[in-house]
Amino acid sequence: MKGKDRGKTGKVSYVNLDAMKITVEGLNMFKKHKKPRKQGEKGQIVEVARPINQSNVQFVCPTCNNAVRIGVQEKDGKRVRYCKKCKNILEK
Repeated sequence: MKGKDRGKTGKVSYVNLDAMKITVEGLNMFKKHKKPRKQGEKGQIVEVARPINQSNVQFVCPTCNNAVRIGVQEKDGKRVRYCKKCKNILEK
């Protein structure tokens, strides 16, 4: 939703609930300089995905392909998530 990767989508690879951060594959990429560890090995510049604050990320509904808010309702005694735009139930 914000920053240099606004409007891009990706798959969530890691969630840190304590720090409220989310790492998304291919987003918020930074270059990390890696030193050679063994003799004869060369140093490298590696691109690494860094965490984003969870408030800057939004869920994309698979049916309507829009960034949406998610609601929770009870169905058959279980809590299920649904898309607030198209009212479709989301599977895990």
